[in-house]
Amino acid sequence: MTPLPDLKKYKHLTRACFINAPFDRLCPDDLLPFFLDNKLQPEIGLEGNFLWTEPDKNFQEMADKLRDHGLSCTLHAPFHDLVPGGFDSQIISLSRQKLHRAFSLLPVFKPKSIVCHLGFESHKHAHNLDRWLDVSTETWSRLLPLAARENIPVMFENTYELDPSVHLALFSRLKSFPFGFCLDTGHVLAFSNTTWQDWVKALRPWLGQVHLHDNDGTRDAHLAIGAGCFDFAGFFKSIHNKPLLCTLEQRSAKDVAASLEKLEWLKASFLTSDLCPQK
Repeated sequence: MTPLPDLKKYKHLTRACFINAPFDRLCPDDLLPFFLDNKLQPEIGLEGNFLWTEPDKNFQEMADKLRDHGLSCTLHAPFHDLVPGGFDSQIISLSRQKLHRAFSLLPVFKPKSIVCHLGFESHKHAHNLDRWLDVSTETWSRLLPLAARENIPVMFENTYELDPSVHLALFSRLKSFPFGFCLDTGHVLAFSNTTWQDWVKALRPWLGQVHLHDNDGTRDAHLAIGAGCFDFAGFFKSIHNKPLLCTLEQRSAKDVAASLEKLEWLKASFLTSDLCPQK
């Protein structure tokens, strides 16, 4: 087994960002000791069947351990197989149930945010966008008040959307609720037919979080920062002095370490701006 890297030398960075970690791996016999030892703040992924079956006490125990070690977290709501906006009433109902289960954990973890996906795919939904928007608006109108009650922002992430127009259309319908936008750098490269500059320009008023990972533009590889072709230097320059939550979304500790090393080198707006403000 490859030894896990020691990330303590990057504490000036890790105290200001989050590292993605699926809940079912963030457990005492897997990733949790690594996170606690290195003082890493997790973005806890709630994807998987465990969200239906895990006892409430296990979520509470995890939240307590993080707090006992002085660590904050964010949550990432489930999205695989879900249709927050869709056309089949029973599947929509089940999707809302699972999302509601995720939102019920907000008082437990008290995260800095919860990241959600719109679930929009152009080839499936664009032919009846108004209907999709109606259903999606109803879904999120039920969930956003649960987050507002806990004073926790909901961050809507870009995934398979080709451009910012669907986010803008949905946001115009949800404007009575507090929410934000999470720009995912890897998804812009892999799925969008517009640039990150287009996304930032259109959604800057809502931009509150970033997911940082890289790829070569052909697939969502979740590579270390600098291992693909995303213009991180230009991106950080463009958001200089804008307070944002930040999550590293690599799939291995080795790539997290490489990303932190790259961020150390980039420094430019990462350390001199209010990017990723905590406490």
